[in-house]
Amino acid sequence: MAGLAAAFGSGAMTNSIAEVEEAELFFIIGTNTTAQHPLIGSRIINAKERGAKIILADPRRIQLADYADIHLRHNIGTDVALLNGMMNIIIEEDIYDKRYVEERTENFDQLKAVVSRYTPRVVEQITSVRASDLEDAARAYATTGKSMLFYAMGITQHATGTDNVKTCANLAMLTGHVGRPSTGVNPLRGQNNVQGACDMGGLPNVFSGYQQVANEEMRKKFERAWDVEKLDGKVGLTITKMMAAAQEGDLKSLYIMGENPMLSDPDISHIELALSNLDFLVVQDIFMSETARLADVVLPATSFAEKSGTYTNTERKVQIAHKAIDPPGSARDDWDIICEVSRRSGYPMNYSSTADILKEINELTPSYAGITCERLVKGYGLQWPCTNEEHPGTPYLHKDKFTKGIGSFLPCDFKPVSEVPDEEYDFLLTTGRIYYHFHTGTMTRRISILDREASEPLVEINPDDARRLGISNNDEVELISRRGSIKVKAEVTDRVPKRVVFSTFHFHEAPVNLLTNPVFDPVSGIPEYKGCAVRVRRCA
Repeated sequence: MAGLAAAFGSGAMTNSIAEVEEAELFFIIGTNTTAQHPLIGSRIINAKERGAKIILADPRRIQLADYADIHLRHNIGTDVALLNGMMNIIIEEDIYDKRYVEERTENFDQLKAVVSRYTPRVVEQITSVRASDLEDAARAYATTGKSMLFYAMGITQHATGTDNVKTCANLAMLTGHVGRPSTGVNPLRGQNNVQGACDMGGLPNVFSGYQQVANEEMRKKFERAWDVEKLDGKVGLTITKMMAAAQEGDLKSLYIMGENPMLSDPDISHIELALSNLDFLVVQDIFMSETARLADVVLPATSFAEKSGTYTNTERKVQIAHKAIDPPGSARDDWDIICEVSRRSGYPMNYSSTADILKEINELTPSYAGITCERLVKGYGLQWPCTNEEHPGTPYLHKDKFTKGIGSFLPCDFKPVSEVPDEEYDFLLTTGRIYYHFHTGTMTRRISILDREASEPLVEINPDDARRLGISNNDEVELISRRGSIKVKAEVTDRVPKRVVFSTFHFHEAPVNLLTNPVFDPVSGIPEYKGCAVRVRRCA
């Protein structure tokens, strides 16, 4: 969000899922789409079968590699160098969109100066991608009329995550692949309604619709609506900064909803210390998660099937959901719990239904003004911005101009992962998800069919490394980092390159985030989950 907002003025997926059907080329980087967004992945494969091309940039040989016309198997954490190298070729070969660059962007000379250093041979040394493959990818992306760029957490979950996103935006603007159907820069969101949570102000620096809390005019608008005298204009803390503040004793209490940092956050040992150091911890969730077990109070919420309301998906589409079954026991809707806590804290929050809440969203959030309950009940969802009740919604962004007016090239230089392998810790660990489980497994591991298909954690290790260490399939191995160790069974596979191991964070039995490095992107605060140094040892 930080990177795209700086480049375009809007930090959201620029195009729509349906536009995959008409795309002519897909540049897929940092997303295992068929495993983590399988419905979108299936559309990409269907488009491939109709003649579309696929350029895949991924250190692992994921399923999409079987469909890819070009697989750029770059070293972990070298995304900026790879993308800069593509732009170097596009500019040198004069195949960039000159008119688009001149009319719709700024800072091109700065971009040109930076990427001039990333010649194909230099990039080959940094990324291990052959110069000829890089040239083929750059030419194909630049010269194809409808090229869609997709990325996910393989791009963002680095200490240079914001730089990675800015560089994706640079590449798309350079080639004119923004503001038209079946093009764009398309981040695939990692969880249901994470886009909606951000849209509604679930960030420390904005109200709903990305209206800045530091802006006095915006604060006055919300003060009037909420009938309060003064709203604080101070920007709050991101999750990772909250944990640091809790450990230092500067943060005294925390209210966690639908999040399980005791499995999902980096360096879990320190997360446990931070949460244990709080004076008061509230967890609101549908199950007793690893984090909920540490709470002073657990508030039981309802699942998706037990409540009504709206969700905003990865393509900015707001869709309505209706309650299907009654909740168990004393479980209550999240909004209802929040209202009750607010009332008991001295501020009456008197919404009677989710329709009431959506009405206030319409009144206070310009991009949602036309997404009313009445319209959603009649149709199949509306994509923001939708500024009035006659507006049809916006399938793709930045049609005639960028949200910020002129798009900004924001050139970045390559920086390696923060913790590179050495003699003592000679492997690079990267983490992710698998097809059968979701996030920390709070829900999916309670489903017998899914747990049957993937019932235990594994670590992928390259066959050459396995032979050298005397490791066979299903052997128990120990992964050791500077922060801790876990034991897990080995899966010997060429999906991972030499000196790289891959594991997931779904399983509490081997919580891989005991190992990950708690370094953060300086802009967004996102942790570097995608690369840390480890040692691999076969257990006796």
